[in-house]
Amino acid sequence: MSTQVYEGLFLFDANKFARDQQGLPAEVEQMVVDGGGEVVVSRLWEERRLAYPIKGQRKGTYWLIYFRSPTDAITPLNRKCELHDGVLRQLVLKIHPSLVEPILAHAQGTGQPEEEPSEEEAGEPVAAGAE
Repeated sequence: MSTQVYEGLFLFDANKFARDQQGLPAEVEQMVVDGGGEVVVSRLWEERRLAYPIKGQRKGTYWLIYFRSPTDAITPLNRKCELHDGVLRQLVLKIHPSLVEPILAHAQGTGQPEEEPSEEEAGEPVAAGAE
Protein backbone atom coordinates (compact mmCIF):
# COMPACT_ATOMS: atom_id res chain seq x y z
CA MET A 1 0.00 0.00 0.00
CA SER A 2 1.69 3.15 -1.30
CA THR A 3 1.40 6.53 0.44
CA GLN A 4 1.26 9.66 -1.72
CA VAL A 5 0.85 13.38 -1.11
CA TYR A 6 -2.44 14.85 -2.32
CA GLU A 7 -3.95 18.29 -2.73
CA GLY A 8 -7.64 18.47 -1.93
CA LEU A 9 -9.80 21.46 -2.80
CA PHE A 10 -13.17 21.31 -1.08
CA LEU A 11 -16.08 23.62 -1.86
CA PHE A 12 -18.18 24.11 1.25
CA ASP A 13 -21.72 25.44 1.54
CA ALA A 14 -20.99 29.07 2.55
CA ASN A 15 -24.00 29.25 4.90
CA LYS A 16 -23.01 26.11 6.81
CA PHE A 17 -19.38 27.23 6.92
CA ALA A 18 -20.38 30.64 8.32
CA ARG A 19 -22.29 28.94 11.16
CA ASP A 20 -19.44 26.56 12.03
CA GLN A 21 -16.11 27.74 10.63
CA GLN A 22 -14.07 25.07 12.39
CA GLY A 23 -16.53 22.20 12.10
CA LEU A 24 -16.68 21.57 8.34
CA PRO A 25 -12.90 21.59 7.79
CA ALA A 26 -12.44 19.41 10.88
CA GLU A 27 -14.95 16.87 9.53
CA VAL A 28 -13.12 16.62 6.19
CA GLU A 29 -9.77 16.37 7.99
CA GLN A 30 -11.23 13.57 10.11
CA MET A 31 -12.31 11.76 6.92
CA VAL A 32 -8.69 11.90 5.74
CA VAL A 33 -7.39 10.60 9.08
CA ASP A 34 -10.03 7.84 9.19
CA GLY A 35 -8.72 6.64 5.81
CA GLY A 36 -5.21 6.30 7.23
CA GLY A 37 -4.01 9.70 6.08
CA GLU A 38 -2.17 12.57 7.72
CA VAL A 39 -3.12 16.23 7.20
CA VAL A 40 -0.06 18.37 6.44
CA VAL A 41 -1.67 21.77 5.71
CA SER A 42 -5.29 22.84 5.99
CA ARG A 43 -6.38 26.40 5.29
CA LEU A 44 -9.09 28.66 3.92
CA TRP A 45 -8.54 29.61 0.31
CA GLU A 46 -11.41 32.00 -0.43
CA GLU A 47 -15.15 32.58 -0.39
CA ARG A 48 -16.77 33.60 -3.63
CA ARG A 49 -19.90 33.69 -5.69
CA LEU A 50 -20.35 30.59 -7.84
CA ALA A 51 -20.72 30.77 -11.62
CA TYR A 52 -23.87 28.65 -11.35
CA PRO A 53 -25.90 27.31 -8.42
CA ILE A 54 -24.68 24.04 -6.90
CA LYS A 55 -27.20 22.23 -4.71
CA GLY A 56 -29.18 25.49 -4.62
CA GLN A 57 -26.23 27.54 -3.30
CA ARG A 58 -24.92 30.65 -5.04
CA LYS A 59 -21.89 31.23 -2.76
CA GLY A 60 -19.21 28.79 -1.72
CA THR A 61 -16.18 28.63 0.53
CA TYR A 62 -13.06 26.99 -0.88
CA TRP A 63 -10.88 25.06 1.58
CA LEU A 64 -7.45 23.69 0.63
CA ILE A 65 -5.94 20.63 2.30
CA TYR A 66 -2.58 18.98 1.59
CA PHE A 67 -2.35 15.48 3.02
CA ARG A 68 -0.49 12.17 2.89
CA SER A 69 -2.70 9.17 2.34
CA PRO A 70 -2.67 5.60 1.05
CA THR A 71 -3.71 5.51 -2.60
CA ASP A 72 -6.63 3.17 -1.90
CA ALA A 73 -8.20 5.66 0.55
CA ILE A 74 -8.95 8.34 -2.06
CA THR A 75 -12.03 6.73 -3.63
CA PRO A 76 -13.76 6.26 -0.23
CA LEU A 77 -12.81 9.86 0.71
CA ASN A 78 -14.44 11.18 -2.48
CA ARG A 79 -17.55 9.11 -1.79
CA LYS A 80 -17.85 10.38 1.80
CA CYS A 81 -17.52 13.97 0.55
CA GLU A 82 -20.24 13.41 -2.06
CA LEU A 83 -22.59 12.24 0.70
CA HIS A 84 -21.72 15.06 3.13
CA ASP A 85 -24.29 17.89 3.29
CA GLY A 86 -21.74 20.66 3.77
CA VAL A 87 -19.43 19.70 0.89
CA LEU A 88 -20.75 20.93 -2.45
CA ARG A 89 -17.82 19.69 -4.57
CA GLN A 90 -14.34 18.28 -4.09
CA LEU A 91 -11.25 17.75 -6.19
CA VAL A 92 -8.38 15.57 -4.98
CA LEU A 93 -5.16 15.53 -7.02
CA LYS A 94 -1.98 13.51 -6.52
CA ILE A 95 1.08 15.76 -6.38
CA HIS A 96 4.05 14.62 -8.47
CA PRO A 97 6.88 13.49 -6.13
CA SER A 98 9.33 16.06 -7.51
CA LEU A 99 6.92 18.89 -6.64
CA VAL A 100 5.96 17.80 -3.12
CA GLU A 101 8.61 19.72 -1.16
CA PRO A 102 8.25 23.10 -2.94
CA ILE A 103 4.44 22.98 -2.86
CA LEU A 104 4.29 22.05 0.82
CA ALA A 105 6.91 24.69 1.70
CA HIS A 106 4.84 27.33 -0.10
CA ALA A 107 1.58 26.16 1.50
CA GLN A 108 3.17 26.23 4.96
CA GLY A 109 4.68 29.64 4.31
CA THR A 110 8.25 28.40 4.75
CA GLY A 111 9.31 28.74 1.11
CA GLN A 112 12.18 31.08 0.32
CA PRO A 113 11.17 34.14 -1.71
CA GLU A 114 13.04 34.66 -4.96
CA GLU A 115 15.99 36.96 -4.45
CA GLU A 116 16.39 40.11 -6.49
CA PRO A 117 19.68 40.14 -8.44
CA SER A 118 22.21 42.53 -6.96
CA GLU A 119 23.19 45.61 -8.94
CA GLU A 120 26.54 44.05 -9.81
CA GLU A 121 24.87 40.89 -11.17
CA ALA A 122 22.22 42.82 -13.07
CA GLY A 123 24.77 45.03 -14.85
CA GLU A 124 24.06 48.34 -16.48
CA PRO A 125 20.90 48.57 -18.56
CA VAL A 126 21.68 48.98 -22.24
CA ALA A 127 19.46 51.05 -24.49
CA ALA A 128 18.20 49.40 -27.65
CA GLY A 129 20.44 50.16 -30.60
CA ALA A 130 23.30 51.36 -28.38
CA GLU A 131 26.68 49.88 -29.15
